[in-house]
Parts: sequence; structure tokens; C-alpha cells
Amino acid sequence: MGEVVYRSQVRIERVKGPLRSGTLPAEEEPVWFGVHGAVAEHYGVAPDVSQPHATTLDYIVAAAAG
Repeated sequence: MGEVVYRSQVRIERVKGPLRSGTLPAEEEPVWFGVHGAVAEHYGVAPDVSQPHATTLDYIVAAAAG
């Protein structure tokens, strides 16, 4: 097996309910994760409980599609 050339240093913190803050390399500001639309509805999250933010699944799909 070859030598490790990169190890991502990421930190995720739960803020409240589904809202999470992520510290990612090369990003000066935190990245926000949460729920929205049909995902929020599926998990029973009322719109007044949390601001809508992209889900972790949204980020995975965007990364894979890019």
C-alpha cells in the first residue's frame, strides 16, 4: 500500500436538533448542515424549529456529481 498523502481534518458539532456546524479545510467560515423540505418533514422537524440548511446527503451528492 502507498504512503498517505492527505488526511482531512474536519470537525462537526451539533448545535441544536438537526443543525450542525462543520469546520472544513480551506473554508474560513463554518459550513452549516441541517434539514429542509421533504427531509425535514420525514424527520418531523417543524419549520419554526430549525432554519433550513443543506443535508449531509446534499453535500455527498454534490461532491460525487462534481
